[in-house]
Amino acid sequence: MGEILFLCHRVPFPPDRGDKIRSHHLLKGLAKLAPVHVGTFAENAQDRAQDPALAQLAASHLLVDRDMSLPKAGLRALASGRPVSLPAFADRRLSRWVAQTLAGRDIDTVVIFSGQMGQYIPEGFTGRVVVDLCDVDSAKFETYAAEAGFPKSWLMAREARLLAEWTAIVGAHLAQHTRPDRLDCTLLISDNERALFRSRLPAGADCDVRALGNGIDAAFFDPVATLEHPDLTATPGPHFVFTGQMDYPPNIAAVERFARAILPRLRETVEARFQIVGRAPTAEVTRLGDEPGVTVWGEVPDVRPFLAAASAVVAPLTLARGVQNKVLEAMAMARPVLLSSEAATGIEARDGEQFTICRDDTAFVAAAGEITADQTRAEAMGRAARAFVMAEMSWEAVEAQLAPIVGRGQGGPHHAA
Repeated sequence: MGEILFLCHRVPFPPDRGDKIRSHHLLKGLAKLAPVHVGTFAENAQDRAQDPALAQLAASHLLVDRDMSLPKAGLRALASGRPVSLPAFADRRLSRWVAQTLAGRDIDTVVIFSGQMGQYIPEGFTGRVVVDLCDVDSAKFETYAAEAGFPKSWLMAREARLLAEWTAIVGAHLAQHTRPDRLDCTLLISDNERALFRSRLPAGADCDVRALGNGIDAAFFDPVATLEHPDLTATPGPHFVFTGQMDYPPNIAAVERFARAILPRLRETVEARFQIVGRAPTAEVTRLGDEPGVTVWGEVPDVRPFLAAASAVVAPLTLARGVQNKVLEAMAMARPVLLSSEAATGIEARDGEQFTICRDDTAFVAAAGEITADQTRAEAMGRAARAFVMAEMSWEAVEAQLAPIVGRGQGGPHHAA
């Protein structure tokens, strides 16, 4: 049995944001199956400091400084008719390393994490190729285009169209090269994303498309081993907590929604507070700290104390692709979670028992009031949430699905409908 080449757009350490969490655990799972060679990018000093962690896990690796600025990538994309994300992650050093690794090592499987890394699929490679797209990025940009004003709307619509074409090319490439003795497939994070991706493939493309969900490290996110944040416990509540990357447009829209449309109605009857926790808050997020009852924390060393001190964790996203790690983390911490139907996608928990789905602002206000007024119910929902993710959504269960996908276990190649 040969070795594995793993190429991802961001260094998969530390696992502290959605894409890094997924790529980190995929890499760990692959490393249990075969020697893995990792090619990836660093964007800042923290990323560059992960070189020892990569060296410990990988048989060999290349960590490249990504020095292509977004404006420069945009100009190259406009000149070449490609989506911006391709030139943004194009690098000759990585291309050379991929070629050298394939020539010098017994690689029988290439795993690509994120669509822009599909440009490194080697021509003439006769082994397995697995592409983890996570979600359908083109659909995200379509939503951004619909919500933005000109000229941003034009740029977003262009990116959506070209990304759709690019991912269809990647999917068709895999379908074209699949043989009975070779497993080529595309992974999406949920059945909904899988169905959406298949609907955008060229007619007749018999591509193996599978859903591979996210998991949660319930041993790390353990309420018993976590102290509540002292600033929250010392301040009257209830406290509603949102965690996430705070320069990500869906997260920005979610916290603006809660701070401006939901929290004021809650504060009519109770001294509710909203804690926004996550790195890189934009100017509009920072300004929310001026709203009554809102605190913007920015990047923190550990989100667990904030989750432990939360009366409830909220996820009022109107645009959510795939499985939300923020929801799984809160559930593992045994907190009641109030979330939109979009944020619940891919998590087969029972509404009203293991979390509460709120379909509009009024429902969020009502659910928040009920959960803070009934501590017994809040604790029962938290216990049920943790029991659910421990039983159904562990990373060990996700890793177990990797073996047949990369030809190291039972099941072998098959074509998903």
